[in-house]
Amino acid sequence: PITPPPLSPSENPFDPSLFPTDPLIPSGETLTPLQRRRLIEALDALEAEALVLDQAGQGDQAFQLRYRSLRGRQRLGDLAEVEALGRIGAIAWEQGRNQDVMAIGQRLEDLQLSLTREKAMSPELLTAFAKAYGQLHSLDAAIAVYQQMRREAQQQGDYRRENQALSMLGELYLAKFNYPAAAEVYEILLARATNARNSYYEGIYLQKLGEIYKQSAQPDNAIRIKEQLVQRRLQDGKPELVPDIQIAIGDHYLELEQAENASQAYQKAYTLAWSIKQLSTAAIALDKLGDLYLFSEQANYALEIYKQLLQVQQQSYNYYGMMITYEKIAQLYINAQQPSAALTAYQQALSLARSLKYSTKENNILNQIQTISGGTGS
Repeated sequence: PITPPPLSPSENPFDPSLFPTDPLIPSGETLTPLQRRRLIEALDALEAEALVLDQAGQGDQAFQLRYRSLRGRQRLGDLAEVEALGRIGAIAWEQGRNQDVMAIGQRLEDLQLSLTREKAMSPELLTAFAKAYGQLHSLDAAIAVYQQMRREAQQQGDYRRENQALSMLGELYLAKFNYPAAAEVYEILLARATNARNSYYEGIYLQKLGEIYKQSAQPDNAIRIKEQLVQRRLQDGKPELVPDIQIAIGDHYLELEQAENASQAYQKAYTLAWSIKQLSTAAIALDKLGDLYLFSEQANYALEIYKQLLQVQQQSYNYYGMMITYEKIAQLYINAQQPSAALTAYQQALSLARSLKYSTKENNILNQIQTISGGTGS
């Protein structure tokens, strides 16, 4: 990668005293409303010009304008500067300008330290700092700010603001793949949403926790959360969302080697999916159920399930799925030493392979048919 050029013209691009007086910035300690509005317009114009320079491939010149804008934003107050640091820091990060990202991040840290020494920051300013750190992908710094926001909100009994901080913490922990911390946060939010009977957020947090426990290989917790999610979806009158969740529950039971519970979950998924005409989902549930019986060495049950699966796949015109299912049925008949029945199933699979123009599968099936035919002497 190309190393970006050193910052210019100063090692500290945020110190106005190191630069010539900027004609855009009014003198005097306090800006009048008119001066403030005109300054904002002028600084916005600088950033617009920087975008044009970017498009022309003049990134260094573009950032000189952006630093000039950032120095000007200091006259507009802490909030305006922090928001601008985050916005411009995001551009630097996207463009891979690591030195600029570090410089902007250092300015944020220095400003935060200075303000913390002077007084307690407002929730609005704390939020701006957290967002800016996030835009710079300084996740640890953002987490620290949101943790501070949560503590202050707790002390003030402001549950709405505390929940907002918790929600952001959950997202940041997920971004860092810190699943235990994320799970702790979303469990708190879920309990609060449940107590408040807020079904909308309860559904959101259940979905988050289900994914967290899946990613962190905690199938027992994933089952607990997803069973709650099933009840929430049913209470919300959204049964169409339930079969996929039931299938996932079955998968988690398989991870725990609880075949009976997995079977029940797949059966529930199939029954509901069939009743609401979700044929593809019903087929998935039956396929998993058949495979489960197969691996549990319950061949007769597996055979019946696969036959039922064929009917569902036929109704949904899933010819590829039918071909695969016929192959599974044929193999079951071979294992049961019923070559004639196996041959019939393979011939059905062969017909489907040819209609699908699936030459590789067609050749494989032909080989199986020839083996059976040779063994039967026909």
